Amino acid sequence: TAPDRPQRGELLMTTPTPYYDDGQITIYHGDCREVLPTLGPVDLVLTDPPYGIDYQSARRIGWQRKDKIQGDHEFPMWLFDLSPRVAMFIWCRWDSLYLLPKPKSFIVWDKGNHSMGDLEHEFGRSWEGCAFYPGREHRFIYKRPADLIRVMKVAPDALVHPNEKPVALFKPILQSHEGTILDPFMGSGTTLRAAKDLGRKAIGIEIEERYCEIAVKRLAQEVFAL
Repeated sequence: TAPDRPQRGELLMTTPTPYYDDGQITIYHGDCREVLPTLGPVDLVLTDPPYGIDYQSARRIGWQRKDKIQGDHEFPMWLFDLSPRVAMFIWCRWDSLYLLPKPKSFIVWDKGNHSMGDLEHEFGRSWEGCAFYPGREHRFIYKRPADLIRVMKVAPDALVHPNEKPVALFKPILQSHEGTILDPFMGSGTTLRAAKDLGRKAIGIEIEERYCEIAVKRLAQEVFAL
């Protein structure tokens, strides 16, 4: 007999085929809003989403300016519907804070030197922030971590993504918490590389295939330079 057809309004969810899966780290290439409903509940979210500023890096590769980040027209507020079991960490700009629910803590990354920005009417920003939201089963594995992390940013000539953050920045956050890690905006795979170095399971989703390729190459390195 023919299989039952879905009723009107019924949505069938099938998990997409991973772009990469080594048993510890899994990558999905696609729109995270389409992939996430197929994954089920999550333990820990650590992500650096588009900030909603329509950003374009001034860096150039040869004579070509780097492309804009896809989806950078608004901050993805739907992230707060994920409700992870352990915790959620969302990187953001200082001027995005008014959009976000009040975090339990705000982690500051001291980058060691300041960005460009408005050279005449703005203080040089030498930090970025991460909003922390504990989940229903949150606990610190080790001692309570500090809310200030001092790590030099990735050198401009070494960047493989315009908004790339150093692996060493993510490790203290992940070391303090248990559970499988999810990064729905994985970019070039910094979260996944940090998870692999720590022996943790992680899932990444990225809409641009070129960054999926870069992430796979980074994961293939046995020792990743911080």
